[in-house]
Amino acid sequence: MAAPSPGPREVLAPSPEAGCRPATSTSGRRGLLWRLRDKQARLGLFEIGPGHELHQLTCMMQTGLWAATQVSMDHPPTGPPTEEDFSEVLIQVHEGFELGTLAGPAFAWLRHSLGLAEGDYQAALGPGGPYLQFLSTSKSKASFFLSHDQRFFLKTQRRREVRALLAHLPRYVQHLQRHPHSLLARLLGVHSLRVARGKKVGEAEARGPGQRGRLEGEILSSLTPYPRPQKFFIIMQSVFYPAGRISERYDIKGCEVSRWVEPAPEGSPLVLVLKDLNFQGKTIDLGPQRSWLLHQMELDTAFLRELNVLDYSLLMAFQRLHEDERGPGSSLIFRTARSVRGVQSPEEPGSQNRRLLPDSPNALHILDGPEQRYFLGLVDLSTVYGLRKRLEHLWKTLRYPGRTFSTVSPARYARRLCQWVEAHTE
Repeated sequence: MAAPSPGPREVLAPSPEAGCRPATSTSGRRGLLWRLRDKQARLGLFEIGPGHELHQLTCMMQTGLWAATQVSMDHPPTGPPTEEDFSEVLIQVHEGFELGTLAGPAFAWLRHSLGLAEGDYQAALGPGGPYLQFLSTSKSKASFFLSHDQRFFLKTQRRREVRALLAHLPRYVQHLQRHPHSLLARLLGVHSLRVARGKKVGEAEARGPGQRGRLEGEILSSLTPYPRPQKFFIIMQSVFYPAGRISERYDIKGCEVSRWVEPAPEGSPLVLVLKDLNFQGKTIDLGPQRSWLLHQMELDTAFLRELNVLDYSLLMAFQRLHEDERGPGSSLIFRTARSVRGVQSPEEPGSQNRRLLPDSPNALHILDGPEQRYFLGLVDLSTVYGLRKRLEHLWKTLRYPGRTFSTVSPARYARRLCQWVEAHTE
């Protein structure tokens, strides 16, 4: 890590024009009985309104992110991130809480490289509309949110997961430069949040200067005026965007233990992400794009293997193509000539695995087959194969003899997931 700067540089934390107001005592007593709005457009996603138990938390996140993004808008990146950019932390003080932005300049450059306008990013994540809660089938205790337009996905993280993500961030950015068509989820920001003890969240106007310093040693040090534990969360592009017409969603790890989800009853509005065993008997029909997918899976899982990472998932969703979207005249090749160019490394000739991209939102995570559109992305990239996971591997070996489970070596995990994709595509 870079040495700490001589002193913190103060920046003013602007406040949004529209803030989140705290829930009244009456709405607070409603607990989990929050209302649903736009039920048809937001099928199975629960709006985090004033009666929701997470309303105050998401209000703080929205206000903090609005101010944090304003800093990157006022100081846009002028070039690729430096070592100092990867180690920077910005702390902004608001009414009743502090929000930390970790490696902010590096993420601002990454968002810019993806063609994402900071104004759009700020509008989607700020207080302009309520977040949506996604009820995940994951066994983790993380909370999952979507921006009101469902374009961005937010997930709470443990401290050790954030530490791993930040340690790998320079190599992650380098991998996306070399392989701009990567299936890896696009990570857009990492943040910390700490609530003041005994404070109430009002309109969350910033009441003090932000402080910009360096992340050093223990990346996430304590913030002395705020003795409550920090929460950490990440932001990434949602793989399942745009969500309209998506009929099935899957989380694939290439194993069988704990990989079944009871499907929602027919006619239920609940959106479930199913797992490996639910996919039995199904096939991904990609036609000529199958070879591209297999090669890209090899490139991306090899990178994750080098990072000693495991337990990531291949997210996948199906969307049936309309009649006018099928056929030779409407195929991917004829519909667009848009692509993404990266940095060609001289020692890696031909290492990039480029393809033509559909002219649609989230194009990097979309593949069109003859009959279906597929949304694909590798997510959950922060689990390192350390002592904890090695012991878990030993226990599961004894507990599930002869069965496949998620906790295996990174090399075996990568090989097995690639084999799953090869076996389930045509």
